[in-house]
Amino acid sequence: MKIHIKGGRLIDPKSGVDAKKDVYVAAGKIASIGEPPGGWSANRVIDAAGLVVCPGLVDLAARLREPGFEYLATLESEMDAAVAGGVTSLACPPDTDPPLDEPGLVEMLKSRAKNLNRARVYPVGALTQGLKGERLTEMAELVDAGCVAFSQADAPFADTQVFYHALQYAATFGFPVWLRPQDPPLARHGVAHDGQVATRFGLPGIPVCAETVALATIFILARETGARVHLARLSSAEGVEMVRQAKRQGLAITCDIAIHHAHLTEMDIGYFDSNSRLDPPLRGSRDRDALRAALADGTVDALCSDHTPVDDDAKQLPFAEAEAGATGLELLLPLTLKWAEESKAKLPAAIARITSEAARVLGIDAGHLTPGHAADICIFDPDQHWKVEPGALKSQGKNTPFIGIELRGRVRHTLVDGQVVYEAK
Repeated sequence: MKIHIKGGRLIDPKSGVDAKKDVYVAAGKIASIGEPPGGWSANRVIDAAGLVVCPGLVDLAARLREPGFEYLATLESEMDAAVAGGVTSLACPPDTDPPLDEPGLVEMLKSRAKNLNRARVYPVGALTQGLKGERLTEMAELVDAGCVAFSQADAPFADTQVFYHALQYAATFGFPVWLRPQDPPLARHGVAHDGQVATRFGLPGIPVCAETVALATIFILARETGARVHLARLSSAEGVEMVRQAKRQGLAITCDIAIHHAHLTEMDIGYFDSNSRLDPPLRGSRDRDALRAALADGTVDALCSDHTPVDDDAKQLPFAEAEAGATGLELLLPLTLKWAEESKAKLPAAIARITSEAARVLGIDAGHLTPGHAADICIFDPDQHWKVEPGALKSQGKNTPFIGIELRGRVRHTLVDGQVVYEAK
């Protein structure tokens, strides 16, 4: 299949291109940019006039709910959601059931995803067996099966010694370790930010020090072991400042934040809106503003959707009992554009946070448009306004704090390996 993407604004942050250029796709790869290859004859022309053509999005945290939680979502439904959101590569955390701690499970997940011919799935393997925090997994075998990094997801380590040995082992073989900075005892039973809203509503709080204490431990062990650490879903002003200082001191770390934390605060809990029950919790406006500033200055490397489909019944429970999480694959792009507009960030810099920079964190050849490389492409209308309605979302999880909110920016086409896998009606 030869495809000519015509007349669009090409934004490729990695190469620094931001100009009106045509893109020519053949045999699953980008054949040329700007001028057609010799003897070019397209099977299809996509009119991209007035649209933005950019690399397919790379999402660092998308729970696909397989295996084990198919009643919440299926691989097929979430792959449909991914490509509808322009996401062509995504990392899947290991907190499935059973967890991704055996090569066979990883191979099965990758095979299922590949057969669906949608987005590329990159499993993050479990650091410990069963995510119990006690015995290390066979990391080398999991890498051979397709894992790109290792994590405990949100599960704690049994003790700091296990944590230390996990980082030590991963560092020996150069395996990246993804950590969610939250001290379990300090966060235990908490459901909201330990601030004025939690106090007023009588909700158990999660203090900022749950994040900063965990970060201090991580930094010490990372320096001691030399492990490559990625910090997932930071939430506080103090946390990003600690990361900023650690980077200045030369510590080899990267970090991301969930896109909803760039927009919402504890005030969005409103009258116990369980769609705003997230983990980490929404914090104060000072924290939200600090996260935005850290995105702008590069302290925060990437944005992720933190896509977590949740059953409607689990969101109908009282706030303190409701399951944490929000759907996000289809909202990652428009919410990133919203951040860029409100923060006066340039569009290429914003797109970099969900393409080239996210791919760099993941360590994959994606997030760029380069001749000879895979044609994973997102084409979107930056000016199309649309209202977030649960029934219009492809994801089986309809839970989001942004229900009823009008956003700008809608995906029109998504290509993976040069094939159109999504086309807006």
